[in-house]
Amino acid sequence: MASAATPATDHFRGEDFATLLDETLGRDTGFDGSVVRGRIVRLTDEFAIVDVGLKSEGRVSLREFAPQGVAPDVKPGDVVELYVERYEDRDGSIVLSREKARREEAWTNLEKAFEANQRVNGTIYGRVKGGFTVDLGGAMAFLPGSQVDIRPVRDVSPLMGVPQPFQILKMDRARGNIVVSRRAVLEETRAEQRSELIQGLTEGMILDGVVKNITDYGAFVDLGGVDGLLHVTDIAWKRINHPSEALQIGQPVRVQVIRFNSDTQRISLGMKQLEADPWENVALKYPPGARYTGRVTNITDYGAFVELEPGVEGLVHVSEMSWTKKNVHPGKIVATSQEVDVMVLDVDSAKRRISLGLKQVQRNPWEQFAEEHKIGSTVEGEIRNITEFGLFVGLSADIDGMVHMSDLSWDETGEEAMKHYEKGQVVKAKVLDVDVEKERISLGIKQLQEDPAADVLTSVQKGAIVTCTVTAVQSNGIEVKVDDVLTGFIRRAELARDKAEQRPERFAIGERVDAKVVSVDRAARKLALTIKGREVEEDKQAINEYGSSDSGASLGDILGAAIRRRNTDS
Repeated sequence: MASAATPATDHFRGEDFATLLDETLGRDTGFDGSVVRGRIVRLTDEFAIVDVGLKSEGRVSLREFAPQGVAPDVKPGDVVELYVERYEDRDGSIVLSREKARREEAWTNLEKAFEANQRVNGTIYGRVKGGFTVDLGGAMAFLPGSQVDIRPVRDVSPLMGVPQPFQILKMDRARGNIVVSRRAVLEETRAEQRSELIQGLTEGMILDGVVKNITDYGAFVDLGGVDGLLHVTDIAWKRINHPSEALQIGQPVRVQVIRFNSDTQRISLGMKQLEADPWENVALKYPPGARYTGRVTNITDYGAFVELEPGVEGLVHVSEMSWTKKNVHPGKIVATSQEVDVMVLDVDSAKRRISLGLKQVQRNPWEQFAEEHKIGSTVEGEIRNITEFGLFVGLSADIDGMVHMSDLSWDETGEEAMKHYEKGQVVKAKVLDVDVEKERISLGIKQLQEDPAADVLTSVQKGAIVTCTVTAVQSNGIEVKVDDVLTGFIRRAELARDKAEQRPERFAIGERVDAKVVSVDRAARKLALTIKGREVEEDKQAINEYGSSDSGASLGDILGAAIRRRNTDS
Protein backbone atom coordinates (compact mmCIF):
# COMPACT_ATOMS: atom_id res chain seq x y z
CA MET A 1 0.00 0.00 0.00
CA ALA A 2 1.33 3.35 -0.88
CA SER A 3 2.61 5.42 1.94
CA ALA A 4 1.14 8.78 2.60
CA ALA A 5 2.83 11.79 1.20
CA THR A 6 4.89 13.89 3.51
CA PRO A 7 5.35 17.68 3.44
CA ALA A 8 8.96 17.23 2.37
CA THR A 9 7.82 15.20 -0.57
CA ASP A 10 5.28 17.83 -1.55
CA HIS A 11 7.95 20.48 -1.39
CA PHE A 12 10.28 18.43 -3.62
CA ARG A 13 7.52 17.90 -6.10
CA GLY A 14 6.50 21.58 -6.16
CA GLU A 15 9.84 23.38 -6.35
CA ASP A 16 12.84 21.10 -6.23
CA PHE A 17 11.54 18.89 -9.04
CA ALA A 18 11.46 21.87 -11.39
CA THR A 19 14.95 22.83 -10.34
CA LEU A 20 16.16 19.29 -10.74
CA LEU A 21 14.59 19.13 -14.22
CA ASP A 22 16.29 22.35 -15.21
CA GLU A 23 19.58 21.00 -13.97
CA THR A 24 19.03 17.74 -15.80
CA LEU A 25 17.71 19.07 -19.12
CA GLY A 26 18.43 22.75 -18.56
CA ARG A 27 16.57 25.73 -19.93
CA ASP A 28 19.94 26.66 -21.47
CA THR A 29 20.32 23.43 -23.33
CA GLY A 30 23.10 24.65 -25.58
CA PHE A 31 20.69 24.87 -28.55
CA ASP A 32 19.85 28.56 -28.00
CA GLY A 33 21.52 30.70 -30.69
CA SER A 34 22.39 27.72 -32.89
CA VAL A 35 21.23 26.68 -36.35
CA VAL A 36 19.47 23.33 -36.63
CA ARG A 37 17.77 21.36 -39.39
CA GLY A 38 14.08 20.50 -39.06
CA ARG A 39 11.18 18.99 -41.00
CA ILE A 40 7.90 20.87 -41.43
CA VAL A 41 5.17 18.79 -39.79
CA ARG A 42 2.12 20.92 -40.52
CA LEU A 43 1.05 24.49 -41.40
CA THR A 44 -1.34 26.76 -39.54
CA ASP A 45 -2.63 30.15 -40.64
CA GLU A 46 0.39 31.94 -39.17
CA PHE A 47 3.06 29.38 -38.37
CA ALA A 48 4.88 26.36 -39.67
CA ILE A 49 5.22 23.62 -37.05
CA VAL A 50 8.66 22.04 -37.31
CA ASP A 51 10.17 18.89 -35.80
CA VAL A 52 13.82 19.61 -34.98
CA GLY A 53 14.41 16.31 -33.15
CA LEU A 54 14.12 17.74 -29.66
CA LYS A 55 11.64 16.97 -26.87
CA SER A 56 9.08 19.33 -28.35
CA GLU A 57 8.17 20.82 -31.69
CA GLY A 58 9.05 24.37 -32.72
CA ARG A 59 7.19 27.00 -34.69
CA VAL A 60 8.26 29.55 -37.34
CA SER A 61 6.25 32.49 -38.64
CA LEU A 62 5.19 31.92 -42.25
CA ARG A 63 6.19 35.54 -43.03
CA GLU A 64 9.83 34.49 -42.73
CA PHE A 65 9.57 32.16 -45.72
CA ALA A 66 8.68 34.81 -48.32
CA PRO A 67 8.83 38.57 -48.91
CA GLN A 68 5.88 40.67 -47.83
CA GLY A 69 2.83 40.21 -50.05
CA VAL A 70 4.10 36.92 -51.50
CA ALA A 71 2.64 33.53 -50.44
CA PRO A 72 5.23 31.30 -48.71
CA ASP A 73 6.40 28.41 -50.84
CA VAL A 74 6.63 25.71 -48.14
CA LYS A 75 4.71 22.49 -47.42
CA PRO A 76 4.75 19.69 -44.89
CA GLY A 77 7.76 17.42 -45.33
CA ASP A 78 10.14 20.20 -46.43
CA VAL A 79 13.50 20.22 -44.61
CA VAL A 80 14.75 23.70 -43.67
CA GLU A 81 17.53 25.24 -41.60
CA LEU A 82 16.34 27.27 -38.63
CA TYR A 83 17.81 29.40 -35.89
CA VAL A 84 16.91 28.50 -32.27
CA GLU A 85 15.92 31.73 -30.59
CA ARG A 86 14.65 30.15 -27.39
CA TYR A 87 14.60 26.51 -26.49
CA GLU A 88 11.23 26.68 -24.72
CA ASP A 89 8.67 29.45 -24.32
CA ARG A 90 5.86 29.64 -21.77
CA ASP A 91 3.80 27.25 -23.89
CA GLY A 92 6.62 24.73 -23.94
CA SER A 93 7.36 25.27 -27.65
CA ILE A 94 10.77 25.88 -29.22
CA VAL A 95 10.91 29.37 -30.82
CA LEU A 96 12.63 29.18 -34.22
CA SER A 97 13.58 31.78 -36.91
CA ARG A 98 14.09 31.10 -40.59
CA GLU A 99 15.34 34.68 -41.22
CA LYS A 100 18.03 34.50 -38.54
CA ALA A 101 19.13 31.13 -39.87
CA ARG A 102 19.57 32.66 -43.29
CA ARG A 103 21.47 35.54 -41.71
CA GLU A 104 23.82 33.23 -39.83
CA GLU A 105 24.43 31.25 -42.99
CA ALA A 106 24.99 34.47 -44.93
CA TRP A 107 27.49 35.79 -42.37
CA THR A 108 29.48 32.57 -42.58
CA ASN A 109 29.61 32.77 -46.38
CA LEU A 110 30.39 36.49 -46.32
CA GLU A 111 33.31 35.99 -43.94
CA LYS A 112 34.77 33.44 -46.32
CA ALA A 113 34.32 35.85 -49.27
CA PHE A 114 35.86 38.71 -47.30
CA GLU A 115 38.92 36.66 -46.39
CA ALA A 116 39.30 35.55 -50.03
CA ASN A 117 38.71 39.13 -51.30
CA GLN A 118 35.84 37.89 -53.46
CA ARG A 119 32.82 39.79 -54.70
CA VAL A 120 29.39 39.09 -53.20
CA ASN A 121 25.94 39.57 -54.66
CA GLY A 122 23.40 41.82 -53.05
CA THR A 123 20.45 44.12 -53.61
CA ILE A 124 20.08 47.78 -52.67
CA TYR A 125 16.71 48.06 -50.95
CA GLY A 126 16.64 51.20 -48.77
CA ARG A 127 18.07 54.61 -47.98
CA VAL A 128 19.73 55.60 -44.72
CA LYS A 129 21.70 58.61 -43.61
CA GLY A 130 24.91 58.83 -45.63
CA GLY A 131 24.12 55.94 -47.95
CA PHE A 132 21.98 52.87 -48.59
CA THR A 133 21.16 49.46 -47.12
CA VAL A 134 22.04 46.31 -49.05
CA ASP A 135 20.66 42.80 -48.58
CA LEU A 136 23.50 40.29 -48.95
CA GLY A 137 21.40 37.13 -48.98
CA GLY A 138 20.02 37.68 -45.50
CA ALA A 139 22.80 39.83 -43.97
CA MET A 140 22.27 43.56 -44.01
CA ALA A 141 25.16 45.80 -45.14
CA PHE A 142 25.80 49.55 -45.43
CA LEU A 143 26.67 51.12 -48.79
CA PRO A 144 28.14 54.65 -48.37
CA GLY A 145 26.96 57.22 -50.91
CA SER A 146 30.53 57.74 -52.13
CA GLN A 147 30.82 54.02 -52.97
CA VAL A 148 27.76 53.77 -55.22
CA ASP A 149 29.47 54.67 -58.49
CA ILE A 150 32.68 56.02 -59.98
CA ARG A 151 30.91 59.31 -60.69
CA PRO A 152 28.29 61.03 -58.55
CA VAL A 153 24.86 59.53 -59.23
CA ARG A 154 21.91 61.90 -59.13
CA ASP A 155 19.21 59.22 -59.28
CA VAL A 156 19.81 55.83 -57.63
CA SER A 157 16.31 54.56 -58.35
CA PRO A 158 17.37 52.42 -61.37
CA LEU A 159 19.92 50.62 -59.14
CA MET A 160 17.53 49.71 -56.34
CA GLY A 161 16.03 46.20 -56.23
CA VAL A 162 18.49 44.95 -58.85
CA PRO A 163 20.85 42.09 -57.89
CA GLN A 164 24.44 43.18 -58.51
CA PRO A 165 27.99 42.48 -57.27
CA PHE A 166 29.62 44.30 -54.34
CA GLN A 167 33.02 44.29 -52.67
CA ILE A 168 33.16 43.95 -48.86
CA LEU A 169 35.30 46.73 -47.43
CA LYS A 170 34.85 46.00 -43.75
CA MET A 171 32.85 43.61 -41.53
CA ASP A 172 32.47 43.08 -37.78
CA ARG A 173 30.31 40.09 -36.81
CA ALA A 174 30.29 40.96 -33.14
CA ARG A 175 28.70 44.32 -33.86
CA GLY A 176 26.81 43.10 -36.91
CA ASN A 177 28.42 45.70 -39.19
CA ILE A 178 29.20 45.18 -42.88
CA VAL A 179 30.37 47.95 -45.26
CA VAL A 180 30.31 47.25 -49.00
CA SER A 181 31.30 49.09 -52.18
CA ARG A 182 29.82 49.00 -55.64
CA ARG A 183 32.41 51.51 -56.86
CA ALA A 184 35.33 49.13 -56.20
CA VAL A 185 33.70 46.54 -58.47
CA LEU A 186 33.15 49.13 -61.21
CA GLU A 187 36.74 50.39 -60.97
CA GLU A 188 38.11 46.89 -61.25
CA THR A 189 35.87 46.17 -64.23
CA ARG A 190 36.80 49.53 -65.71
CA ALA A 191 40.52 48.75 -65.41
CA GLU A 192 39.98 45.46 -67.22
CA GLN A 193 37.98 47.17 -69.96
CA ARG A 194 40.58 49.95 -70.22
CA SER A 195 43.39 47.48 -70.74
CA GLU A 196 41.38 45.60 -73.35
CA LEU A 197 40.33 48.80 -75.13
CA ILE A 198 43.84 50.33 -75.19
CA GLN A 199 45.31 47.18 -76.71
CA GLY A 200 42.88 47.22 -79.61
CA LEU A 201 42.60 51.00 -80.08
CA THR A 202 43.51 52.42 -83.52
CA GLU A 203 42.98 55.74 -85.23
CA GLY A 204 39.80 55.83 -87.25
CA MET A 205 37.87 53.49 -84.93
CA ILE A 206 34.24 54.39 -84.24
CA LEU A 207 33.22 53.95 -80.60
CA ASP A 208 30.23 54.56 -78.37
CA GLY A 209 30.74 56.57 -75.21
CA VAL A 210 29.12 58.74 -72.59
CA VAL A 211 29.88 62.41 -71.93
CA LYS A 212 31.68 62.42 -68.59
CA ASN A 213 32.68 66.06 -68.15
CA ILE A 214 32.36 69.36 -70.03
CA THR A 215 34.96 72.14 -70.08
CA ASP A 216 35.36 75.41 -72.00
CA TYR A 217 37.56 73.72 -74.60
CA GLY A 218 35.70 70.45 -75.08
CA ALA A 219 34.18 67.37 -73.45
CA PHE A 220 35.65 64.23 -71.91
CA VAL A 221 33.97 61.06 -73.14
CA ASP A 222 34.01 57.79 -71.20
CA LEU A 223 34.69 55.02 -73.71
CA GLY A 224 34.29 52.28 -71.14
CA GLY A 225 37.31 52.29 -68.90
CA VAL A 226 39.22 55.06 -70.67
CA ASP A 227 38.48 58.71 -71.38
CA GLY A 228 39.02 60.63 -74.60
CA LEU A 229 38.93 64.36 -75.31
CA LEU A 230 36.35 65.64 -77.76
CA HIS A 231 37.59 69.14 -78.64
CA VAL A 232 34.99 71.85 -79.20
CA THR A 233 36.13 72.25 -82.84
CA ASP A 234 35.50 68.55 -83.50
CA ILE A 235 31.95 68.38 -82.13
CA ALA A 236 30.25 69.71 -85.27
CA TRP A 237 31.13 71.31 -88.59
CA LYS A 238 29.24 74.45 -87.62
CA ARG A 239 30.63 76.97 -85.14
CA ILE A 240 30.10 76.05 -81.48
CA ASN A 241 31.18 78.63 -78.91
CA HIS A 242 30.84 76.27 -75.91
CA PRO A 243 30.48 72.46 -75.79
CA SER A 244 27.37 72.78 -73.60
CA GLU A 245 25.53 74.12 -76.67
CA ALA A 246 25.60 70.62 -78.17
CA LEU A 247 26.35 68.19 -75.31
CA GLN A 248 25.15 67.30 -71.81
CA ILE A 249 26.79 65.27 -69.08
CA GLY A 250 25.59 61.67 -69.28
CA GLN A 251 24.64 61.96 -72.96
CA PRO A 252 25.46 58.88 -75.09
CA VAL A 253 27.56 59.82 -78.13
CA ARG A 254 29.18 58.07 -81.08
CA VAL A 255 32.72 59.26 -81.79
CA GLN A 256 35.70 58.50 -83.99
CA VAL A 257 39.29 58.19 -82.79
CA ILE A 258 41.19 61.01 -84.53
CA ARG A 259 44.56 60.61 -82.79
CA PHE A 260 45.93 58.13 -80.28
CA ASN A 261 49.27 58.48 -78.48
CA SER A 262 50.20 55.05 -77.15
CA ASP A 263 52.94 56.50 -74.94
CA THR A 264 50.78 59.04 -73.09
CA GLN A 265 47.55 57.10 -73.82
CA ARG A 266 45.89 60.37 -74.83
CA ILE A 267 42.92 59.91 -77.11
CA SER A 268 41.52 62.67 -79.33
CA LEU A 269 37.97 62.13 -80.51
CA GLY A 270 35.70 63.66 -83.11
CA MET A 271 31.98 63.68 -83.79
CA LYS A 272 31.83 65.80 -86.92
CA GLN A 273 34.11 63.35 -88.72
CA LEU A 274 31.17 60.91 -88.81
CA GLU A 275 29.14 63.41 -90.85
CA ALA A 276 29.58 64.58 -94.45
CA ASP A 277 32.05 67.45 -94.83
CA PRO A 278 30.03 70.51 -95.91
CA TRP A 279 33.19 72.02 -97.48
CA GLU A 280 33.19 69.44 -100.25
CA ASN A 281 32.37 71.16 -103.56
CA VAL A 282 31.98 74.48 -101.71
CA ALA A 283 33.73 76.30 -104.58
CA LEU A 284 30.98 75.16 -106.95
CA LYS A 285 28.19 76.04 -104.53
CA TYR A 286 29.51 79.54 -103.73
CA PRO A 287 31.13 81.06 -106.83
CA PRO A 288 32.69 84.56 -106.56
CA GLY A 289 30.20 87.30 -107.36
CA ALA A 290 27.17 85.33 -106.14
CA ARG A 291 24.93 86.80 -103.45
CA TYR A 292 23.62 84.89 -100.44
CA THR A 293 21.84 85.49 -97.14
CA GLY A 294 23.68 84.33 -94.02
CA ARG A 295 23.66 84.65 -90.25
CA VAL A 296 26.34 86.49 -88.27
CA THR A 297 27.88 83.93 -85.88
CA ASN A 298 30.87 85.80 -84.46
CA ILE A 299 32.24 89.34 -84.39
CA THR A 300 35.93 90.18 -83.99
CA ASP A 301 38.06 93.31 -84.22
CA TYR A 302 38.96 92.50 -87.82
CA GLY A 303 35.54 91.52 -89.15
CA ALA A 304 32.48 89.31 -88.80
CA PHE A 305 31.91 85.61 -89.55
CA VAL A 306 28.76 84.79 -91.49
CA GLU A 307 27.31 81.28 -91.67
CA LEU A 308 26.14 80.42 -95.19
CA GLU A 309 25.01 76.93 -94.16
CA PRO A 310 25.67 74.73 -91.11
CA GLY A 311 29.43 74.17 -91.06
CA VAL A 312 30.30 76.70 -93.77
CA GLU A 313 31.29 80.20 -92.67
CA GLY A 314 32.86 83.11 -94.46
CA LEU A 315 34.64 86.20 -93.19
CA VAL A 316 33.50 89.71 -93.96
CA HIS A 317 36.65 91.74 -93.36
CA VAL A 318 36.15 95.11 -91.72
CA SER A 319 37.33 96.78 -94.93
CA GLU A 320 34.49 95.08 -96.85
CA MET A 321 31.67 96.01 -94.46
CA SER A 322 30.79 99.55 -95.49
CA TRP A 323 31.58 101.95 -98.31
CA THR A 324 31.64 104.94 -96.00
CA LYS A 325 32.22 103.84 -92.39
CA LYS A 326 35.97 103.57 -92.02
CA ASN A 327 37.90 102.58 -88.89
CA VAL A 328 34.66 101.49 -87.19
CA HIS A 329 34.39 98.33 -85.08
CA PRO A 330 32.38 95.63 -86.91
CA GLY A 331 30.07 95.38 -83.89
CA LYS A 332 28.73 98.84 -84.73
CA ILE A 333 27.72 97.70 -88.22
CA VAL A 334 26.31 94.20 -87.60
CA ALA A 335 25.11 92.19 -84.59
CA THR A 336 25.44 88.51 -83.66
CA SER A 337 22.61 86.33 -85.09
CA GLN A 338 21.66 89.09 -87.54
CA GLU A 339 20.59 87.96 -91.01
CA VAL A 340 22.66 89.78 -93.67
CA ASP A 341 23.06 89.74 -97.45
CA VAL A 342 26.63 89.17 -98.60
CA MET A 343 28.59 88.68 -101.81
CA VAL A 344 31.21 85.95 -102.31
CA LEU A 345 34.54 87.61 -103.10
CA ASP A 346 36.92 84.64 -103.01
CA VAL A 347 36.92 80.93 -102.10
CA ASP A 348 39.92 78.92 -100.90
CA SER A 349 38.71 75.34 -100.46
CA ALA A 350 42.13 74.06 -99.34
CA LYS A 351 42.31 76.53 -96.46
CA ARG A 352 38.54 76.38 -95.85
CA ARG A 353 38.21 80.13 -96.27
CA ILE A 354 35.53 82.18 -97.95
CA SER A 355 35.94 85.94 -98.27
CA LEU A 356 32.64 87.78 -98.20
CA GLY A 357 31.65 91.37 -98.83
CA LEU A 358 28.84 93.23 -97.15
CA LYS A 359 29.23 96.55 -98.93
CA GLN A 360 29.28 94.88 -102.35
CA VAL A 361 25.57 94.07 -102.15
CA GLN A 362 24.90 97.79 -101.81
CA ARG A 363 25.45 100.38 -104.50
CA ASN A 364 28.78 102.22 -104.42
CA PRO A 365 27.79 105.77 -103.33
CA TRP A 366 30.68 107.29 -105.32
CA GLU A 367 29.57 105.51 -108.47
CA GLN A 368 26.03 106.65 -107.85
CA PHE A 369 27.19 110.24 -107.31
CA ALA A 370 29.28 110.17 -110.47
CA GLU A 371 26.25 109.01 -112.46
CA GLU A 372 23.94 111.62 -110.99
CA HIS A 373 26.36 114.60 -110.96
CA LYS A 374 28.44 115.26 -114.01
CA ILE A 375 31.67 117.26 -113.93
CA GLY A 376 30.78 120.96 -113.83
CA SER A 377 27.39 120.46 -112.15
CA THR A 378 26.52 122.49 -109.05
CA VAL A 379 25.84 120.88 -105.65
CA GLU A 380 24.89 122.20 -102.26
CA GLY A 381 25.80 120.92 -98.82
CA GLU A 382 26.70 121.66 -95.23
CA ILE A 383 30.30 122.17 -94.18
CA ARG A 384 30.98 119.14 -91.94
CA ASN A 385 34.62 119.76 -91.22
CA ILE A 386 37.31 122.41 -91.77
CA THR A 387 40.95 121.35 -92.02
CA GLU A 388 44.15 123.22 -92.66
CA PHE A 389 43.95 122.45 -96.38
CA GLY A 390 40.26 122.93 -97.15
CA LEU A 391 36.57 122.31 -96.44
CA PHE A 392 34.62 119.01 -96.35
CA VAL A 393 31.07 119.45 -97.60
CA GLY A 394 28.37 116.83 -96.97
CA LEU A 395 26.81 115.67 -100.22
CA SER A 396 24.67 112.85 -98.76
CA ALA A 397 24.24 110.97 -95.51
CA ASP A 398 27.43 109.01 -96.18
CA ILE A 399 29.78 110.89 -98.50
CA ASP A 400 31.60 114.23 -98.47
CA GLY A 401 33.26 116.33 -101.11
CA MET A 402 36.36 118.45 -100.51
CA VAL A 403 36.91 122.07 -101.49
CA HIS A 404 40.64 122.69 -101.48
CA MET A 405 41.71 126.04 -100.10
CA SER A 406 43.04 127.01 -103.51
CA ASP A 407 39.53 126.61 -104.95
CA LEU A 408 37.81 128.99 -102.54
CA SER A 409 38.58 132.36 -104.17
CA TRP A 410 40.09 133.79 -107.34
CA ASP A 411 41.50 136.81 -105.62
CA GLU A 412 42.34 135.87 -102.03
CA THR A 413 44.90 133.39 -100.80
CA GLY A 414 43.61 130.09 -99.43
CA GLU A 415 44.30 131.09 -95.82
CA GLU A 416 42.44 134.38 -96.22
CA ALA A 417 39.50 132.78 -98.04
CA MET A 418 39.01 130.06 -95.36
CA LYS A 419 38.36 132.75 -92.76
CA HIS A 420 34.99 133.39 -94.40
CA TYR A 421 33.66 129.86 -93.69
CA GLU A 422 32.57 127.98 -90.56
CA LYS A 423 31.35 124.48 -89.65
CA GLY A 424 27.62 123.94 -90.31
CA GLN A 425 27.46 126.62 -93.00
CA VAL A 426 25.60 125.62 -96.18
CA VAL A 427 27.52 126.36 -99.37
CA LYS A 428 27.22 125.79 -103.08
CA ALA A 429 30.08 124.36 -105.12
CA LYS A 430 30.88 123.04 -108.54
CA VAL A 431 31.91 119.39 -109.12
CA LEU A 432 35.49 119.45 -110.40
CA ASP A 433 36.36 115.73 -110.32
CA VAL A 434 35.04 112.36 -109.08
CA ASP A 435 37.56 109.56 -108.45
CA VAL A 436 35.45 106.46 -107.72
CA GLU A 437 38.44 104.21 -107.11
CA LYS A 438 40.02 106.55 -104.56
CA GLU A 439 36.58 107.56 -103.24
CA ARG A 440 37.28 111.27 -103.67
CA ILE A 441 35.08 114.10 -104.87
CA SER A 442 36.76 117.44 -105.63
CA LEU A 443 34.63 120.59 -105.42
CA GLY A 444 35.28 124.25 -106.15
CA ILE A 445 33.53 127.36 -104.87
CA LYS A 446 35.43 129.94 -106.88
CA GLN A 447 34.54 128.06 -110.06
CA LEU A 448 30.95 129.20 -109.61
CA GLN A 449 32.18 132.57 -111.03
CA GLU A 450 34.13 133.37 -114.14
CA ASP A 451 37.87 133.70 -113.69
CA PRO A 452 38.60 137.47 -113.83
CA ALA A 453 42.05 136.68 -115.23
CA ALA A 454 40.71 134.49 -118.01
CA ASP A 455 41.07 137.18 -120.69
CA VAL A 456 44.62 138.05 -119.64
CA LEU A 457 45.60 134.37 -119.58
CA THR A 458 44.24 133.98 -123.07
CA SER A 459 46.02 136.99 -124.49
CA VAL A 460 49.40 136.87 -122.76
CA GLN A 461 52.07 134.77 -124.44
CA LYS A 462 55.54 133.63 -123.54
CA GLY A 463 58.13 136.30 -124.45
CA ALA A 464 55.68 139.18 -124.30
CA ILE A 465 56.58 142.36 -122.41
CA VAL A 466 53.94 143.29 -119.80
CA THR A 467 53.58 146.10 -117.31
CA CYS A 468 53.20 144.86 -113.70
CA THR A 469 52.42 146.39 -110.33
CA VAL A 470 54.52 145.31 -107.34
CA THR A 471 52.26 143.74 -104.69
CA ALA A 472 54.81 142.21 -102.30
CA VAL A 473 58.57 142.39 -101.71
CA GLN A 474 60.27 139.23 -100.47
CA SER A 475 63.87 138.26 -99.84
CA ASN A 476 63.92 135.95 -102.86
CA GLY A 477 62.09 138.22 -105.26
CA ILE A 478 58.98 140.31 -105.79
CA GLU A 479 55.32 139.46 -106.41
CA VAL A 480 53.53 141.44 -109.08
CA LYS A 481 50.10 141.61 -110.71
CA VAL A 482 49.32 142.07 -114.36
CA ASP A 483 46.18 144.12 -115.08
CA ASP A 484 45.37 143.74 -111.35
CA VAL A 485 44.06 140.22 -111.91
CA LEU A 486 46.93 137.90 -112.85
CA THR A 487 49.68 137.07 -110.35
CA GLY A 488 53.33 136.89 -111.34
CA PHE A 489 56.66 136.48 -109.62
CA ILE A 490 60.14 137.81 -110.48
CA ARG A 491 62.98 135.94 -108.82
CA ARG A 492 65.88 137.84 -107.29
CA ALA A 493 68.28 136.80 -110.06
CA GLU A 494 65.84 138.16 -112.64
CA LEU A 495 65.39 141.63 -111.10
CA ALA A 496 68.19 143.29 -113.15
CA ARG A 497 70.91 142.58 -115.67
CA ASP A 498 73.54 143.98 -113.33
CA LYS A 499 74.11 141.82 -110.29
CA ALA A 500 74.45 144.87 -108.06
CA GLU A 501 70.92 145.88 -108.96
CA GLN A 502 69.40 142.48 -108.13
CA ARG A 503 68.05 143.70 -104.81
CA PRO A 504 64.31 143.23 -104.02
CA GLU A 505 64.40 146.04 -101.47
CA ARG A 506 64.96 148.64 -104.19
CA PHE A 507 61.39 148.06 -105.34
CA ALA A 508 58.36 149.52 -103.58
CA ILE A 509 54.83 148.12 -103.31
CA GLY A 510 52.67 149.82 -105.92
CA GLU A 511 55.60 150.54 -108.20
CA ARG A 512 55.05 149.71 -111.85
CA VAL A 513 57.70 147.81 -113.79
CA ASP A 514 58.00 146.26 -117.24
CA ALA A 515 58.98 142.61 -117.43
CA LYS A 516 59.24 139.83 -119.96
CA VAL A 517 57.01 136.73 -119.68
CA VAL A 518 59.17 133.63 -119.11
CA SER A 519 56.34 131.07 -118.73
CA VAL A 520 52.55 130.94 -118.33
CA ASP A 521 50.93 128.46 -115.89
CA ARG A 522 47.28 128.71 -116.89
CA ALA A 523 46.16 126.04 -114.44
CA ALA A 524 47.72 127.83 -111.48
CA ARG A 525 46.99 131.29 -113.01
CA LYS A 526 50.59 132.42 -112.52
CA LEU A 527 53.28 134.04 -114.65
CA ALA A 528 57.02 133.72 -114.35
CA LEU A 529 58.59 137.12 -115.27
CA THR A 530 62.05 138.58 -115.76
CA ILE A 531 63.30 142.18 -115.79
CA LYS A 532 66.79 140.99 -116.59
CA GLY A 533 65.59 139.26 -119.72
CA ARG A 534 63.74 142.32 -120.85
CA GLU A 535 66.88 144.48 -120.42
CA VAL A 536 69.05 141.96 -122.30
CA GLU A 537 66.53 141.87 -125.12
CA GLU A 538 66.44 145.66 -125.34
CA ASP A 539 70.27 145.75 -125.50
CA LYS A 540 70.22 143.29 -128.38
CA GLN A 541 67.66 145.36 -130.27
CA ALA A 542 69.69 148.58 -129.75
CA ILE A 543 72.85 146.95 -131.02
CA ASN A 544 71.07 145.54 -134.02
CA GLU A 545 69.48 148.87 -134.82
CA TYR A 546 72.16 151.44 -134.03
CA GLY A 547 75.45 149.72 -134.40
CA SER A 548 77.69 146.85 -133.59
CA SER A 549 80.14 146.45 -130.77
CA ASP A 550 82.62 145.23 -133.35
CA SER A 551 82.88 148.81 -134.79
CA GLY A 552 84.64 149.91 -131.64
CA ALA A 553 81.66 151.81 -130.20
CA SER A 554 80.81 151.02 -126.62
CA LEU A 555 77.40 149.83 -125.52
CA GLY A 556 76.96 153.16 -123.78
CA ASP A 557 77.68 155.05 -126.99
CA ILE A 558 75.18 152.91 -128.88
CA LEU A 559 72.49 153.29 -126.27
CA GLY A 560 73.17 156.99 -125.98
CA ALA A 561 72.71 157.39 -129.72
CA ALA A 562 69.56 155.31 -129.63
CA ILE A 563 68.14 157.40 -126.84
CA ARG A 564 68.95 160.63 -128.62
CA ARG A 565 67.34 159.38 -131.80
CA ARG A 566 64.29 158.32 -129.91
CA ASN A 567 64.01 161.75 -128.36
CA THR A 568 64.48 163.44 -131.78
CA ASP A 569 61.79 161.24 -133.33
CA SER A 570 59.45 162.01 -130.52
